[in-house]
Amino acid sequence: MGAPHEKSYEKLTLVAVGIAAFVSLAWSVGLVGKGIWQLSQSRIEAGSNSKNIPDFSRVPNVTTGVFNYGGSTAWASLRLAVDSVIQSERPEIQFRYVQPQNEPPGSSPGIRMLLKGQVDFVQSSRSLRPEEYQLAKQKGIKLKQVPVAVDSIAVAVNPKLDIRGLTLSQLQAIYTGKIISNWQEIGGPDLPITVYSRPASAGERVDFINSKIFQNREMGSNVKFMPTATQALRQLANNPGGIYYDSTATIVPQCTVKPLPLGKQMNDLVAPYQQPLVPASECPQRRNRLNVKALRTAKYPLTHYLYVVFRQSENGKSQIGQAYANFLLTPQGQKLITKAGFVPLD
Repeated sequence: MGAPHEKSYEKLTLVAVGIAAFVSLAWSVGLVGKGIWQLSQSRIEAGSNSKNIPDFSRVPNVTTGVFNYGGSTAWASLRLAVDSVIQSERPEIQFRYVQPQNEPPGSSPGIRMLLKGQVDFVQSSRSLRPEEYQLAKQKGIKLKQVPVAVDSIAVAVNPKLDIRGLTLSQLQAIYTGKIISNWQEIGGPDLPITVYSRPASAGERVDFINSKIFQNREMGSNVKFMPTATQALRQLANNPGGIYYDSTATIVPQCTVKPLPLGKQMNDLVAPYQQPLVPASECPQRRNRLNVKALRTAKYPLTHYLYVVFRQSENGKSQIGQAYANFLLTPQGQKLITKAGFVPLD
């Protein structure tokens, strides 16, 4: 007599689990949608006056001195491409990158250093959070953020894997080690999925996808952490069932992996590369190129801005943050941003 009740209970449990999973994934997609809206809105904040200033030599209101700055590891190539040119053309100023104490560098440590007065501006790979604005207000500080470039994350698989793309919820399910463990479950071949990632300490691209897609859930025990992008890409090239994510600039031009279109639903997939996809057999004679339009307009879902963050003040030294943003927003600065592998604002 108890069996029917047990079966009913089992069915109710499965339904409850299914609803919980659906709510979790829908919440994830909602966060990404909100992030895309915020990205589009924050474009309005970008200073357009710098377009009328052709190069670094003509940027006005630049205070003389040595200035400390800190921030995101995602800016490393941009620092190399831009800062030396600024300092060469404007020898009255010098920039000095400052590492945080007792923690790895990043946007969050950089913003904390800014609030403590340890740096004059911050290179951030994310927008300011409400709690940071609140803390600044408590200290009597007004913060400003200026978007200067577009960055994004691409997801790659082995070139031989026959899969047209992924939804964001599928990507979450793969990396958190739940629901999806074989490509066959999402329309691909019968192959177990081998999941690769850089460790959390590797930088803020990992932090970005953790917060936007995985919602800071722990990655599954199936994830294999690779110390460098080179090693991860080499593993992926030799593993037909592998998957890996990194910066779009790193993934898209590669000959040995295939970047995937992504979307909230399968009917709205957007490729991070310009269509049609260049097959591996034609590379390196031809390489895939960034889908600049989709990245710039945030139609590609894993897109975010790079910001210059600084304290607004009448003090001349603190205004170097605005001047630094103005440098990057000039046509000369935007060309160097492109050279560094990022997408310019216009």
